[in-house]
Amino acid sequence: MTDAITAERAVPEPLLSAGAVYDDASRGGAIASARAFTAEFLAAAPIVLPVPVREERVELAQLVVSELVTNAIRHTAGPCRLLLELGRDNLEISVFDQETAAPVPRGHDPRRIGQHGVEIVVAVCESLTVEPAPEGKRVRARLSLLPEYADTAHPPDRRSR
Repeated sequence: MTDAITAERAVPEPLLSAGAVYDDASRGGAIASARAFTAEFLAAAPIVLPVPVREERVELAQLVVSELVTNAIRHTAGPCRLLLELGRDNLEISVFDQETAAPVPRGHDPRRIGQHGVEIVVAVCESLTVEPAPEGKRVRARLSLLPEYADTAHPPDRRSR
């Protein structure tokens, strides 16, 4: 008997995907560029989705991208790669870097200045995972788009009774 290993996606094939690479030499510019890249990507969502992504969701996606790209640039050597994958009801945000160690969330401390990035991502996303990659790791966050689509798919009945 032989063992079989199959490669299956944990999530359905994305409707739209795009990626960009940022190096540590462009520290300040990389975060702004990644945020703009995310906004432009989500602006293209109506190509594959029935409605545009709501501004609140775009802003949350930009926040998550900022935190993940900042962590990769500040705490790892070499470039990082941002991958955005749009599903029917969520956005998967992945950042690949060359460090194998996972980011460690710190306990809540309102007196601490900085180092709240992982806490923020965990607070606004449906999930956050760290997976080994061929040359480092992949940090993947899933941001739900469902609440916004539910609001537009079934508008409230405003007729007076």
